[in-house]
Amino acid sequence: MTVSDCPVLYADDALLVLDKPAGLLSVPGRGDDKQDCLSARVQAVYPTALVVHRLDMATSGLIVMALGVDAQRQLNDAFAERRVEKRYVAVVQGCMPAQAGAWGDIDLPIIVDWPNRPRRMIDHATGKPSLTRWRRLPGQADGTTTRVELAPVTGRSHQLRVHLKALGHPIVGDALYGDADLAEPGQRLLLHASELTLPHPTGGVLLHFTSPPAF
Repeated sequence: MTVSDCPVLYADDALLVLDKPAGLLSVPGRGDDKQDCLSARVQAVYPTALVVHRLDMATSGLIVMALGVDAQRQLNDAFAERRVEKRYVAVVQGCMPAQAGAWGDIDLPIIVDWPNRPRRMIDHATGKPSLTRWRRLPGQADGTTTRVELAPVTGRSHQLRVHLKALGHPIVGDALYGDADLAEPGQRLLLHASELTLPHPTGGVLLHFTSPPAF
């Protein structure tokens, strides 16, 4: 099933799992031109659908919505207690070092860059603790870009984008944190929410969903 160009991968009485396209807001923004979004499209078909988490407008991939306030509360608790696991695939600028399939950690505190909102930045004095695990996917480095898998442990806004920028490897197509000199016209952000594992809000059975990136 599809809701206004957004594939519905799973639906029952408590939750929906959707595959959000790049370029679509998760929730409404400020201004009349920012009212079209995933949540509005879904609520037109599922009136009880409620937001649980978000993906950046430029990011594609898996996102879950609750059906009703009880399911929303349970899912919010699962996210807050880190019982939800998320994986992303990204293509980054430059050649990241091989680790023989092992995971590395990016443990850098993030804060809003107030003069340059909505940008975030690393700030060791006042930033909020932020942790991302990463590994290079085998056979994907071509000398100019590297395909990586990312597992955020915390859930700060722009966390993956800021952390990779801090390593010197911004995500390809990132208009906020990437290298403008290397940007191609019309290049989308090469970041996709590819896996999602979460406890069902009415029973706790673990559900696992996958979505391969289109890049």
